[in-house]
Amino acid sequence: MVTRRVAARPRDYVRVAGPDAEDFLQRMLSNDVTAAPCPALLLTAKARVIAPLAVVRRGPDDFLLLTEPALGETVRATLHRARFAAKVEIEPEEHTSVVVFCEDGALPNREFGETGAELLDTDLEPTLSGEELERMRIEAGVPAWGKELDDSILPAEAGLDETHVSFTKGCYPGQEPIARLRHRGKANRSLRVLEIDSAQPGEEVRHGEKVVGRVTSAVPGRALAYVRVEVPFDAELEVGTVRKTAHALAS
Repeated sequence: MVTRRVAARPRDYVRVAGPDAEDFLQRMLSNDVTAAPCPALLLTAKARVIAPLAVVRRGPDDFLLLTEPALGETVRATLHRARFAAKVEIEPEEHTSVVVFCEDGALPNREFGETGAELLDTDLEPTLSGEELERMRIEAGVPAWGKELDDSILPAEAGLDETHVSFTKGCYPGQEPIARLRHRGKANRSLRVLEIDSAQPGEEVRHGEKVVGRVTSAVPGRALAYVRVEVPFDAELEVGTVRKTAHALAS
């Protein structure tokens, strides 16, 4: 019997419901919510990340937003301030989430580099540890809130413009800077997976004698780091004060 590979996925949850829910979320989030379930971002006017989201549609006028632990109130308050005359209710909900790997479902989850389905309120017990999940995430080059993502990051720097942003929908906070950056062609830095014996978050990344980036996450053998885009992808890099050699892996 094959054991299902199940991982706990801590979340906060915010319900947005009412006659204007779809239109309101279209005007507030970076992705096209008419295609929900979908990933999306809540952004500042300058396109800095307030919160990453997964958007689930439960009915014609009923959406559930899944975000990171401790960000639920930030999401709720940000949306509530922008509500104005929109006929929507915005309130927290309580649920639990797990990700089941190698399975398809109503809410796809690819945060750990493998196809998976995120399930709410099940009795499935996790079979994967937090350490195993972190390695999967880092090897897949997926940014995590509080490590690669915070309110100083632009979506393109983390590669989220390819997965969390629609370039064909209407306006939303942060849309203009994102469009300008796409037209310009590149961000100043990008997230890279490094092959390295060991590293620590916060260590500087050097190309020659120049500091070109910083490690954000690490497990033995792999690290994630933001690196200046002008540094060749195949360049030999050094990490930390004790110079450890690193090479970027193909994304």
